[in-house]
Amino acid sequence: MRASLAGWVFAAPALVVLGVFFAVPVASALLLSLTDFDLYALAHLDNLRFVAFDNYAELLRTPLFWKSLGNTAYFVVVGVPLSIAVSLGAAMLLNARVARFKPLFRTALFAPVVTTLVAVAVIWRYLFHTSYGLVNWALGHVGISPVDWLGDPRWAMPTIILFAVWKNFGYNMVIFLAGLQAIPQDLYEAARIDGASRWKQFLHVTLPMLGPVLLVVGVITISGYFQLFAEPYVMTRGDPLQSTVSVLYFMYEEGFMWWNLGRASAVAFLLFLIILAVTTVLLRFGRRRQMV
Repeated sequence: MRASLAGWVFAAPALVVLGVFFAVPVASALLLSLTDFDLYALAHLDNLRFVAFDNYAELLRTPLFWKSLGNTAYFVVVGVPLSIAVSLGAAMLLNARVARFKPLFRTALFAPVVTTLVAVAVIWRYLFHTSYGLVNWALGHVGISPVDWLGDPRWAMPTIILFAVWKNFGYNMVIFLAGLQAIPQDLYEAARIDGASRWKQFLHVTLPMLGPVLLVVGVITISGYFQLFAEPYVMTRGDPLQSTVSVLYFMYEEGFMWWNLGRASAVAFLLFLIILAVTTVLLRFGRRRQMV
């Protein structure tokens, strides 16, 4: 009993901080999503009404919400595997025995993670500019006509995906690098003695041993990519033709452009339920594959 009490005493400061700065705001937002809190209620609380789940029902009848959900799903389905593949490839290159100047390359590849997102998003917007962007200038030298990267609905989201992968892959790369360094080299030596090629070593040694790391990286990346906001906000403002409006961008417009804070809170909790469902399925898949 004394040991248990001591544990609660030491954990109490952290629990108080979590309760004040996490549990209370989340509970308040949940209550807010059950009201019609808007600009009028912000001016005077007498205008506030309890509407139960009307905000959620109205969102499900809003075409733009489904459009934003589809855009976000497209971003996640394409961006997450691409980000994990690039991160794993970079980690394997840095972990290779023949690699030189490893600290330099680790720092260089991790640098995009710690750079300011808004600043680099502005730079990428100019790189992909239709008229004077560096990308179209390079394509013109190989005979390819300019592409309206951020003004064409077909290319706007792929461009944002490339930017997000470049911005975030360094974080997962460090996690993969730690996982690769934890794999016993005896397994690779045994595989080489058995005549396994490098590809078979990757399939039957590297990937199985990286199973728990892949699961962690997958959950972190999926959760982060579902919360897409800053990239379309800075680069496209949700255009062209609302092809880059994400769920969080839709929530931002509802809450801070139209001041429908009740609906914005409902969007946040719907997104939370979606992320919870996806990550739960991923974790159950990992348990079945004995990755956890």
